[in-house]
Amino acid sequence: MQFVDLEAEICFGTACRPFAGGQAAMDSEEPRVQIDLKRNRERMVREQIEARGIKDPAVLAAMRKTPRHVFVQEALQYQAYEDHPLPIGHNQTISQPYIVALMSEQLEAKPGMTVLEIGTGSGYQAAILAEMGLEVYTVERLRELHVSARELLMRMKYFQIRLKLDDGTLGWPEKAPFDRIIVTAGGPNVPAPLVEQLKDPGILIIPVGDAQRVQELVLIRKNRGKVIRENRDGVRFVDLIGKFGW
Repeated sequence: MQFVDLEAEICFGTACRPFAGGQAAMDSEEPRVQIDLKRNRERMVREQIEARGIKDPAVLAAMRKTPRHVFVQEALQYQAYEDHPLPIGHNQTISQPYIVALMSEQLEAKPGMTVLEIGTGSGYQAAILAEMGLEVYTVERLRELHVSARELLMRMKYFQIRLKLDDGTLGWPEKAPFDRIIVTAGGPNVPAPLVEQLKDPGILIIPVGDAQRVQELVLIRKNRGKVIRENRDGVRFVDLIGKFGW
């Protein structure tokens, strides 16, 4: 996978140079602070992800390579490798790095598999999946996020990621079935169309919970005609909106 060089340093102060694809650096009255993005990303993987038990080499390599800072708002780029989600506008967020890695690992995916993502958001999770060698289909219901993610992913040359503007709870029936399905928003249940569009064998992972966002990751395995549900980690995601969501 190749993408444009977006590794310029972020700095604060009048001497800062442009970063993140040519956008002007931020000015501040505080002393100039330079942030080595590659070093921060490596620290993120080592301290937030590997230290918590993520072992899949493909996931770790993708998290090390993908520049999370370009998927967040310019004013928040200095926080891009910290251990928490960040707002991306429209009451949506880019997930905590550890959660991205955890869900990616629990897909148990192999290069060449097809994966459907529900909730494109900033495009970061889709980029991680593409770096893992997967054929990615991703659906977003908010036009503004769909357009911005599409433009960013194209600039970064992720040409194999296919994007669609639609109700994600309906899946993408024209491209089904999928080896893997990942849902990056929490709903009251597992949407039936997603289970139907999952290959046999296949894995689907989704946050499920109540209106107060008390959620847990649910992993669905389809194998030899059987659908097996496994409850995993407690999480907190934005709402899954759609015909089969909230």
